[in-house]
Amino acid sequence: MTALEAVAVHLPRHTVPIEAVGARIGLTPRQLRLFRRFHGLDQVRLDPDGTLLDLLTGALEALPELRGREHLVRFVLHARSMPVAVPYPLNPLHDLLDRFGLSGANAFTVTHHACAVGLLAVDLAGRLLAGEPDPEALALVLTGEKTFTRDAQLVPETSVFGEGAAACLVRAEGERDRVLAYAVRQRPEFDGRLAEDPDLLARYQRDYPEVMAEAVQAALDQAGLDLSDIALLLPHNVNQVSWRAICRRIGYPLDKVVLDNVPSVGHSFAADAFINLHTATTRGLLHQGDRYLIAAAGIGATFSAMVVTH
Repeated sequence: MTALEAVAVHLPRHTVPIEAVGARIGLTPRQLRLFRRFHGLDQVRLDPDGTLLDLLTGALEALPELRGREHLVRFVLHARSMPVAVPYPLNPLHDLLDRFGLSGANAFTVTHHACAVGLLAVDLAGRLLAGEPDPEALALVLTGEKTFTRDAQLVPETSVFGEGAAACLVRAEGERDRVLAYAVRQRPEFDGRLAEDPDLLARYQRDYPEVMAEAVQAALDQAGLDLSDIALLLPHNVNQVSWRAICRRIGYPLDKVVLDNVPSVGHSFAADAFINLHTATTRGLLHQGDRYLIAAAGIGATFSAMVVTH
């Protein structure tokens, strides 16, 4: 049973109000009012002088559980929302492996699930480790991306991206944070440029709560659980209003959804799930044996949910 051995998070110290982001990418006053008053956004974390390598380095430096076990890491997966992160021939992932003594691992990028790709990477890591003869073998899932273009800074009418990174050690089996179920719902009819197609954007926003609820229910059914068994829901940090709509639809208490990072950190691509898990554990919101649910959606469109036992 796939287990999350340890999770570490790196957030840049530099905080930027959404108005400053809006001025840089050309948002209107109406759009900014929508983000702040309706969606509950306030600021994002950015490192304007840092590179993708710096961002991922910060996450690995915050993961003491890796020290002395580098030789056990068989796979390194960079779960990336954006298909392209740096210009060719730069390869910050392999630079990172050399820096941390992980060059012996098989390393690759997982993408095409957009901001839900972190859950795909955890599932894939568990499947790969299941074929390893050494029960101590590890996989390392990395998340974190730079807001290097307008498309990488904005989800139209929905959210503003920030820069945060996370590193997650995964084992094929373990006692900590065991994955009970993983479900995906994909809706390819929503693939397109939302910023340039108002009709597509409207249809995506209309169907969003329903399809996310379908993914959540599918994961619960797979785990043999009900929503009443779930102690906490860890969302992606796209905004607050969408989670209010989803909670109304599925009948789940909003006060059990970890939304603290939406206004203070922002939507950090695929890192949100791990950032919120780190928040939940450091604040003592999860206790041994609690079942929690991670949910994420990615433009394109992918809706994913994972049920985990703490």
